[in-house]
Amino acid sequence: MHLDAKSITAAILHDVIEDTPTVIEHIADDFGEDIAALVDGVSKITRIEFQSQEEAQAENFRKMLLAMASDIRVILIKLADRLHNMRTIEVLSPERRRAIARETLDIYAPIANRLGVRQWAAELGNLGFSALYPLRYRIINDAVRKRHGNRKAIVEKIRTAIVSQLELEGLSAEVTGREKSLYGVYRKMEQKHLSFDQVYDIYGIRVIVDRADTCYRMLGAIHNIYKPIPGRFKDYIAIPKANGYQSLHTVVFGPFGVSLEVQIRTHEMNRVAEAGVASHWLYKSGERGADPAQQRALQWLKDLLDTQQKAGNPREFLEHLKVDLFPDEVYVFTPNGEIKKLPRDATVIDFAYDVHTDIGNRCVSAKVNHQLVPLRTTLRNGDHVEIITAPTSRPNPAWLNYVVTSKARAHIRSFLKNQKVDESAKLGDRLLGTALEDLGADLEKVSEDSRKTLLKTLKLKTWYDLLGEIGLGNRLASVVARQLIPQTEKDEASRFRRLFRRRSQRPKEPVLAIHGTEGVVVNYARCCRPIPGDPILGFLTAGRGIVVHTEDCPNVVRYRKHPEQWIDVQWEKDIKGVYPVYFRVEAKNQRGVLASVAAVIADQEANIDAVSFDDRDGQYSAMNFTVEVRDRVHLAHIMRRIRSLESVVRIIRKKG
Repeated sequence: MHLDAKSITAAILHDVIEDTPTVIEHIADDFGEDIAALVDGVSKITRIEFQSQEEAQAENFRKMLLAMASDIRVILIKLADRLHNMRTIEVLSPERRRAIARETLDIYAPIANRLGVRQWAAELGNLGFSALYPLRYRIINDAVRKRHGNRKAIVEKIRTAIVSQLELEGLSAEVTGREKSLYGVYRKMEQKHLSFDQVYDIYGIRVIVDRADTCYRMLGAIHNIYKPIPGRFKDYIAIPKANGYQSLHTVVFGPFGVSLEVQIRTHEMNRVAEAGVASHWLYKSGERGADPAQQRALQWLKDLLDTQQKAGNPREFLEHLKVDLFPDEVYVFTPNGEIKKLPRDATVIDFAYDVHTDIGNRCVSAKVNHQLVPLRTTLRNGDHVEIITAPTSRPNPAWLNYVVTSKARAHIRSFLKNQKVDESAKLGDRLLGTALEDLGADLEKVSEDSRKTLLKTLKLKTWYDLLGEIGLGNRLASVVARQLIPQTEKDEASRFRRLFRRRSQRPKEPVLAIHGTEGVVVNYARCCRPIPGDPILGFLTAGRGIVVHTEDCPNVVRYRKHPEQWIDVQWEKDIKGVYPVYFRVEAKNQRGVLASVAAVIADQEANIDAVSFDDRDGQYSAMNFTVEVRDRVHLAHIMRRIRSLESVVRIIRKKG
């Protein structure tokens, strides 16, 4: 790779910290700060206890990426170390072999590919594949060798034909045969559900020329000899891959009905394709990252580190990293004509977060090719995308089901987590204030010393943290209130009498008024689907905050044993919004019955979320609807109209 002397020195020293008593300061004294930083970046974390092997692995990658962001040589040394480990993996036990091979295929081979070091990526892939799936490796290897003799003659014939044609047209080029790696063949078969016989690009032709404009002339010459297959041409010169790879790819009909891929590139592009970020090493005069491939690599690392900061734990970060390492790119355009690269199956939301975090957080819909589309729309090559935002819009937890980029996923999770903390703190403040009122105290009059003493006892850093714990249901407001305001036995007895009276005779003023915009810390039970107007009660659940049930919900019975976790709740009078409700319609099994029920629901300005059938026979069928309604009155109007239909036998609201 022609790396500099510091990289070679750090590579020789890479295991010194991990395997000997030597400390990083000694390396810095003997070899200098740069080499010490490289060795430290490559070394694993061995002095920290982790809850699981996966968490330790994730933390090691996180540390390595931090070091890579300041010096890309760290990952090149690490990849060289892993390549050497894989070449000597046979001496390990089968279990250890499989674990290291899995890590290599999941992380290291994709990182090598992402940085454009294709030689190493191919070898790491093949070595990992043979160690993890030895039988599959052997079968594919045998199949490739059997096909080799026949295809070799065909490839040589095509190569000779191309060379002759180029000589006639006065074009000079280096024309060679190319073979796909065994792991590349296996991945293509697995991802596209192909048989071995359906993989056409195991063998191909590579044409290397002197200048970029000659590549296009060469393409025309090749298409004159062999007809191209429509839809199989890719121009990576105009739009390079994320790792800096540039080339023209075309698939042509060769002789004997064989289709072959032809790659056309310059010598410089070929160097970048084989060595990636290591193809130009500019450390001599401190021009770090001056090469475009290195700049792209560093930008990718910065995006990864941004993702890491948003990730809640190492395991979540490892998940983001794996997602980010397999990008089959889609190229789309912003309204200004700027090209954005996104992974395959990326949606409008992924695009929005790629443009800017704030745009992602506030997007409500989009225009793709000037047509309005929903946010879950999957983008295709060449789409023109314009994001429509609203100041009041916020990320929705449902977005996590259809975003594919790690950046979007991390930002959505981070926003929801922060929103949950804010809302739980506000709820905790209300609950603690009410609990203190029960004790005849006022939250605002509690002294700062009392607060600090309690935080020290509970081992919490701030008052905000304590309120958040209460709002999420991890601590009971009544218990925290008693710890803040110590009570005598007499006071305790009178407090319990008051509390018992309030719970046995439902008060006019509830502890908590539900106004429908509390967010993630007030949840509506899926078993009974409470709607405004229903008599309700709240149950404090650890980690979820308050779960609201209807009073006649069958699941409430098991909560009776925990009265300390009940909360008196009541709907606000002017509550807005829509709430899902279940009901079951039993009707005669005749043509158009579903359409007539759906028409009634639409006439009443309600939306159907879901519908399913069960107990269907020759005479009757039962339809289960989930419908969004405003309140009990709205639901009553809908049910009354449905009941009046001639084909409907019975309608029942379902609970439990």
